[in-house]
Amino acid sequence: MKETKKIKRALVSVYHKQGLEEILKKLHSEGVLFVSTGGTQQFIESLGIPCEAVETLTGYPSILGGRVKTLHPKVFGGILTRRDNEGDDSQIRQYSIPEIDLVIVDLYPFKETVATDAAEEDIIEKIDIGGISLIRAAAKNFKDVVIVASKNQYAPLMKILNEKGAQTAIDERRRFAREAFAVSSDYDSAIFNYFDGDDSSAFRVAVDGAQVLRYGENPHQKGVFYGDFDALFEKINGKEISHNNLLDIDSAVALIDEFDELTFAVLKHNNACGIASRPTVLEAWTDALAGDPVSAFGGILVTNAQIDKASAEEINKIFFEVVIAPDYTGDALAVLMQKKNRIILKRKISGGGGAQSKQFRSLLNGVLAQERDTSIQTAADLENMTVKKPSEAEISDLLFANKLVKHSKSNAITLVKNRQLCASGVGQTSRVDALKQAIEKALSFKFDLKGAVMASDAFFPFPDCVEIAKEAGITAVIQPGGSINDKLSVEFCDAHDLSMVKTGIRHFKH
Repeated sequence: MKETKKIKRALVSVYHKQGLEEILKKLHSEGVLFVSTGGTQQFIESLGIPCEAVETLTGYPSILGGRVKTLHPKVFGGILTRRDNEGDDSQIRQYSIPEIDLVIVDLYPFKETVATDAAEEDIIEKIDIGGISLIRAAAKNFKDVVIVASKNQYAPLMKILNEKGAQTAIDERRRFAREAFAVSSDYDSAIFNYFDGDDSSAFRVAVDGAQVLRYGENPHQKGVFYGDFDALFEKINGKEISHNNLLDIDSAVALIDEFDELTFAVLKHNNACGIASRPTVLEAWTDALAGDPVSAFGGILVTNAQIDKASAEEINKIFFEVVIAPDYTGDALAVLMQKKNRIILKRKISGGGGAQSKQFRSLLNGVLAQERDTSIQTAADLENMTVKKPSEAEISDLLFANKLVKHSKSNAITLVKNRQLCASGVGQTSRVDALKQAIEKALSFKFDLKGAVMASDAFFPFPDCVEIAKEAGITAVIQPGGSINDKLSVEFCDAHDLSMVKTGIRHFKH
């Protein structure tokens, strides 16, 4: 078997023709012959390039409304024949089957059709049969055949043609085959998931766009991100984004998307250490930083408003890893870009756009999957548990605190006053410890907790947390409710003039 193979005949049958003209003309100039179908054949001939119809090659017309065009031994035999196999060579000569050395094919837009909420009949017709079969056949015989299975591979093919003419090396053909099987696996996964619906009978996910990271969670671990980061963010400045940066960025945008009003947040290790909603970015930043100016060092900053110069100058006074915003003024960027390693991200999609509806992680010998927690409580969802009802200002703070505790590692408690995080206790094995941690931190940063509110990510099995909260000056509490001992906490609140509401929704986060 020769390592280098010359392309003498190409089968081209594509749905998307953008970017194809240059390739066709180059192949034609190299003496390559073409075989094609329907609209692609017409496109090739419109360029003044001779093209044999598949129907002429096979002796059969396109039938069943176009469902059967290329499914014929004279097509697949020409692709699958092993050039160094005497038996194969003898058979293709016997049946007058021409060798096909290059297959350029793409697939009907199945995922795009599903996304339009089209009728099932239209969706089913977008399940490609001939195209997927051509891809698999050509990829299987990569030792002799080049397979280009999507328009994303046009540029690599064109580069080879310009550098070497109509010939390829074995390693190049193998790479094209790898990409082809990636296309087919993604396509089949999408079809399966459509038919599976909400049954979750098996786990099938295919994600393209591998980005090798500097390392994983720790320097001794390898790390790769699969996805299209550039579809969500424009990276304006900074060093390469790391595994831990990505985890924090995901947490940051998930949190900030809970807020409609102008808000600024500071995160560290996926938890908010400071956040505030205010009329201006500068005010929001100042009060978010006040929540924990120590933990903010090396943190992730995120806001849902344009960052201006005045805010940038204050932000620039501390060291941080990443800043995320929907936009920046030019003079704000001039300030923030003074540090070459500082990662500056501009969001392309906000409000939860781009986020996957399911979350999954590998563990044990399988995968754990769940729906993303998109539950957002409003004042209408709150149920009063106590005689005393919270004031309008307290309700505003309770909802604010509930959003924060939803995005904090369990066990979690958040303390809020005037739409500002005073402190949080996160990741504790005891809810009491989480509350004590939050109170201690708030007091260390000189917050007056009198009139503050408290949110818990889960119910109170005992009244100890509300007892500690009362002693700290907290006046209102929000929690999911549902403990068999709810009445113990309610009785304490009624006896000590605290208000408590429940949401009925638990927000564990691990």
